[in-house]
Amino acid sequence: MYKRLSAILFPVTAVLLIGALVWGYQENQEKNSILIKAENQYQRAFHDLSYHVDKLHTELGNTLAVNSASTGAQRKGLVNVWRITSEAQNEINQLPLTLLPFNKTEEFLSRIAKFSYQTAVRDLTKQPLNDGELKNLKELYKSSAQISEDLQGVQNKVIANRLRWMDVETALASEKEPRDNTIIDGFKTVDKKVGEYPELDWGPSISSMYNKRSVKKLGGKPITVQDIKKKTAEFTGIQDVAAIQVVENGKGTEWASYTANVKNGRNGEAWTLDFTRNGGHLISYSYNREIGPKAVDANTARARADEFLEDKGYKGLAAVSYDEFDNEGNFTYVSKQGDVLIYPEKVTLRVALDNGQVTGLQASDYVYERENREKINKPKLTLQQARKFLNPEYKEKYHRLAWIENEQSEKVLTYEFGGGINGSQYRIYINAENGNEEIVEEIRNNKQKAVQS
Repeated sequence: MYKRLSAILFPVTAVLLIGALVWGYQENQEKNSILIKAENQYQRAFHDLSYHVDKLHTELGNTLAVNSASTGAQRKGLVNVWRITSEAQNEINQLPLTLLPFNKTEEFLSRIAKFSYQTAVRDLTKQPLNDGELKNLKELYKSSAQISEDLQGVQNKVIANRLRWMDVETALASEKEPRDNTIIDGFKTVDKKVGEYPELDWGPSISSMYNKRSVKKLGGKPITVQDIKKKTAEFTGIQDVAAIQVVENGKGTEWASYTANVKNGRNGEAWTLDFTRNGGHLISYSYNREIGPKAVDANTARARADEFLEDKGYKGLAAVSYDEFDNEGNFTYVSKQGDVLIYPEKVTLRVALDNGQVTGLQASDYVYERENREKINKPKLTLQQARKFLNPEYKEKYHRLAWIENEQSEKVLTYEFGGGINGSQYRIYINAENGNEEIVEEIRNNKQKAVQS
């Protein structure tokens, strides 16, 4: 009996054992294949990064070498600098450096990209490179040589010692291992040296992109927790002030603010409001509840949004766009001065389309920009003159004056033309002083549309 049972079980066990070994071998092969593929991608990105930083140094030198009157060659060189720098940034993003401090180098490359792009797209025959910009290019040429040399040093060690990027990823992910990896040390050295480079004058348009707004720059005296509770009660209509919980954020920093939370234990509703510490300006409001099926159209939602803003003391705002998502309507409102829409001073509202109730408000742009509003001059071009800068095939549906922030982070007065061409809908902003096309914006979502106030 035992012999017969053994004769049956032995082949079955052998088959299962062989099957397990085959399965384990295949799993190991697949794992190794994935690791090899990841390692190859990391190696390619790193070697491409070293190559492009070296090319960046060369292209900066070429741009400086041409005659100052040769604006065409300068523009070509700056476009190449922008392209190469963008590729280098992309390659950095492909490397496992998220846990490694490399932000100074990334910001340095970002500034080079923006500087070269903005300089290349302007008319250099009318606005040639000035002394400050040429000085910047010389400093960048010198700095890029140092970065290239350091990266090539790391590259030589990687090749000579057959170092693996997967070991870098493991070292960065592990909290226990000491981070003494050769590649990690090399990148830390590069970033440290970049941080020691002399500060360049990038000009107001570039610098403004990196100047973070601070609540300390806002007007008004610092307010207390009790003030926040009072403001929250007034805004929400909640009578029980004791139910309002307030938390101070970023105490002693540039971003000091308050968050007020209120919960309704009976049905799970909750309110969250954020205020600046200076002046107690409301920068966001959210009312969280379940949204039912859509029962309100866009016009009714707009009327409710208008009433809400009026009731909460937001005067002189005009709706400029609307879109829908998941039974909620989203309106964008901007300040209005005379006939001019001031786009930087923006308020967005979220309206529940089951009953038209406003369930969200975001007003940080409105709060910050109103503090530093610039003088808006009258347009130099007439409407008819501005129209001549549009494509003749563009079908205009509406027009209005708009104060916007362009790609150079400059505030400019424009004519906004809404319309369509080639089967697509666009907003085109024509500079009201010189006719330049500042922004061309396609309206993709069929539920998104411009609101004509």
